[in-house]
Formats: sequence, C-alpha cells, structure tokens
Amino acid sequence: MIDACGLSTLGEDRWGTRLLMTLQHSWNCAGSGEPLLLLHGIGSTHDDFAPLRPQLDARYRVLAPDLPGHGRSPALPRRPTIAAITDAITADLDELGIGRVHVLGNSIGARVAIELAVRGRASSVVAVSPSGFNTPSERLYQGALMGGHRLALRGVRPLITAAARTTVGRTALLAGLRAKPWRSSEVEADALRTGFAGGDAFWSMLWWGILADVPTGLDRIDCPVVLAQGTADLVAVGQTPRYLAAIPGARFVPLLGGGHAPQSDVPDAIVALVHETTALATTPPRAFAALRPAV
Repeated sequence: MIDACGLSTLGEDRWGTRLLMTLQHSWNCAGSGEPLLLLHGIGSTHDDFAPLRPQLDARYRVLAPDLPGHGRSPALPRRPTIAAITDAITADLDELGIGRVHVLGNSIGARVAIELAVRGRASSVVAVSPSGFNTPSERLYQGALMGGHRLALRGVRPLITAAARTTVGRTALLAGLRAKPWRSSEVEADALRTGFAGGDAFWSMLWWGILADVPTGLDRIDCPVVLAQGTADLVAVGQTPRYLAAIPGARFVPLLGGGHAPQSDVPDAIVALVHETTALATTPPRAFAALRPAV
C-alpha cells in the first residue's frame, strides 16, 4: 500500500492509525495540528507512549517512530550514535515534508530530542530523563542495569505477551522502569518483546548511543526546553539537572512519583508539560525561562 504522502504503509495498528514505512523507520501517525514527535527510550517502541496518546492525538499531529533496531524499524547500517540516530530521524522528517517539530522524548529519545534542538529542528522540547550527562561511575551502573534487563527479558521473550495481559506480569516486566508498573497497560508491557527482548540494535545502541555519548553544541539551542525527571527514577540518577547549565533558558521540573519512563506513572503531568512548552514556542528565544522559575 502507498500512503497519501507517497510512503509505503504497513496498514493500521491497534490505534486505528497509519503505520508508515519510510527509508529509515516504522512510523505511527495520528491526529492533526502542530507536529509533535515522540521518541521512546532504549528497549521499547512507540507503544511506550500509549498512556499519553489519547490526549496528545486530540491536539497534535503525532509522529511516533520506532527507533532503529526496535519494534518494526530496522537497525541502522552504521554505528547508532546520537548523531546517526538524529540523522535518520531528520531524513524521515524531510521525507514526510516536516521541518521543525515539537518533541517529547524519554531517556535516549530525550537525548535525541535535545540533539534535534541543537540542529534547529525542534520548536520545543520536553526531555524526560535524557541520557548523556552521566559520570563514568553512573555509566557503569546504567550499563549493568540496562544490560541485565536485556538478558533477563531475552530469556523470557516467548512469555512476555502472555505476562503483559496480567497486572502481576506487567508489574514484573516494567519494574525498574516505571515507579508504578501495575498501572501500565498491556500495550506498554508487550512493547518490551520487540524492544529489550528482541531489539536488534540494543547492545550497539546502549554503547554508542548512551555509554559513549558526550553532548556538545548545547549552547546553540534557541527553543523552549523543559528537563523533567521522575523523583523515583532509579536509572538516570542525577544527570537530568546537569543539562540546566548547558542549555540556555532550560528549566527543570520534577515528576513526583514517576520512574525513569514515567508515562503511565504520571501521564497527566507529562501532557501538561507538553501543552505548556509548545505554547512557549512563539516566545522570543532565550526569554521563555523568565516565564516560570526553574525548580
């Protein structure tokens, strides 16, 4: 099938929205309005944002890819550095005929969101627990934690879909990523099957995209940036607030009771941040921070 944009389509997913296959990624598209790009963390898929989609789809043109080597997207033919992942996302946005976008990202997806802002492709950014500014000891901790999660889920991959149907199973699958994993949906939990358990690019993305990544050029960002982190985040430790000194006008917002991937922990708080930050996109550069003090 060929989509109206001239792209091949895989049909419709559980949302009743289009699944687009471009040269780089599988994309889930829904809604209308200003474009909002959703970028998930390592080990998941676009379904990680399922708790937010009804509210976001009603207000924005939501563009949600599976990152390289995750879900339905093939792995990149080169090292999946932040630059390479951003290149691939940007190429797809160009093919979709989209210039600047609002971006909501989590973990490595938040790091890519910040890189898009460095390149002038973001109108606004909400970055939830972005990777990149961790110390050597924190990188070692994160590598061991995420690698262990990969090995554990890889071993039970055939059981994930069945486990995702029960509250006990979802709690076990998402423990450590969500602060309240029992609140998660079957869709969120089952995303781990083609993410942590089955993602072709997991190990290379963990190394090149997270453990070896050093952010640069952050002083060039001229759009509103909100840095958010769950107060019960056991993965990102204290790296999120460190971006404050490097990004002009950025502010930090704690997500009370949220974990590392807090989409189902505090969905309303995240949606409110998106609405607030997109509204600031018309504010003169570097002046938006004065509208609300940093926390």
